[in-house]
Amino acid sequence: MFKKILVANRGEIALRVIYACKELGIKTVAIFSEADRNSLHVRFADEAVCVGPAKSSESYLKIPSVISAAEITNVDAIHPGYGFLSENAYFAEVCEACHIKFIGPSPNVIRLMGDKASALAAMSKAGLPVLPGSEGIVESLERATEIAHAIGYPVILKASAGGGGRGIRIVRTREELATSFPTARHEAQIAFGVPDVYIEKYIENPRHIEFQVMGDNYGRVIHFGERECTIQRRHQKLLEESPSVVMSEDRRDKMGRLVEEALTNIGYSNAGTVEFLVDENMKFYFMEVNTRIQVEHPVTEMVTGTDLVKLQIMIASGAKLHFEDHLKPRGHSIECRINAEDPDTLVPSPGKITSFNVPGGIGIRVETAAHSECTVSPYYDSLIAKVAVHANSRPEAVKKMERALETFVIEGIKTTIPLQQRIVRDPDFVAGTFSTKFMDRYLA
Repeated sequence: MFKKILVANRGEIALRVIYACKELGIKTVAIFSEADRNSLHVRFADEAVCVGPAKSSESYLKIPSVISAAEITNVDAIHPGYGFLSENAYFAEVCEACHIKFIGPSPNVIRLMGDKASALAAMSKAGLPVLPGSEGIVESLERATEIAHAIGYPVILKASAGGGGRGIRIVRTREELATSFPTARHEAQIAFGVPDVYIEKYIENPRHIEFQVMGDNYGRVIHFGERECTIQRRHQKLLEESPSVVMSEDRRDKMGRLVEEALTNIGYSNAGTVEFLVDENMKFYFMEVNTRIQVEHPVTEMVTGTDLVKLQIMIASGAKLHFEDHLKPRGHSIECRINAEDPDTLVPSPGKITSFNVPGGIGIRVETAAHSECTVSPYYDSLIAKVAVHANSRPEAVKKMERALETFVIEGIKTTIPLQQRIVRDPDFVAGTFSTKFMDRYLA
């Protein structure tokens, strides 16, 4: 087992990793920017190193500074959390070169899955169903027009290096394609440094369902069931739950085994999530693999009773997956991402929190690095807390979440709590009859 781990992140996920390390008897090193000097992850780590100014490009994303902090403090491993450097293959390679264990998949797998076009080709070859579309990057409007005509409109343009809902354009006509294609390439260049885009058939009214997986270093990959992530704004998740209301046990077993086989074929290790679009006929289409722990991992932990972050660390240190069979979901879990945003416009709302009181009670879990008198920085993601609930059934979980949101007090800044209160009371959400267009009614 590792003796000391550097946590290459901030906020609630940095605290989540630190807590897991403490329970495993592992010392921790926090890194922080000048803006985060007084943050909780700095306070609760055994050691802390400043890695630069407030801008993430000069601190949390600056690989030489992160590696320097790791070497100065003599750590055995680095846990990247999510975001920042968590899916950076070069960073994982640098860790290896410096004899520091990167807690995540191998650099080759991260690179393969990080390029969306390559990931589609690899997963299709491995047996996962994929959407009709281009087999790789599309470099010319002429070729894009040919592909769109062949698969039929509407189509969707996606940045090959994209993520987080960025670099996406829906195209419904040939005329739209003529203007959207060069624009999409330009946006991809600005956002990700490369103009590469690919094309897929656009599915109307889909659901977004993902499978949590974990692989060890001995060739075994298992799934931990699915998460329903359909409730989104701007292609970013706002509420997640497990299990999905549309997933039967037989379908879960079938898709789960396909996922396991596909990731085993590419030599996958550590935590990952395989994301699918699901059409109205319950046909699954592979979207992408996230080669890291997900923001929404608590809902899976609550229905399986498994600490996924501890498991990540143990696997990276050489442990084998000890599960004899797949874990069946027990009860139902729902999570809301509480963002520092205006609930009507979703415009970020940084500033000082003047009052902060989290909900409590049986089956309620809050993960946050926020507190009264802390300042929400404008430099980073707007996520300030996650509240997750667990109950014996979905109706009970919905009511528990309704109560949790009602008693979650955050003053001084605007948050998405009022919006999420409307969502959990919406008749279509309560009935489980929704698609990725659900949020259109609130954000029109």
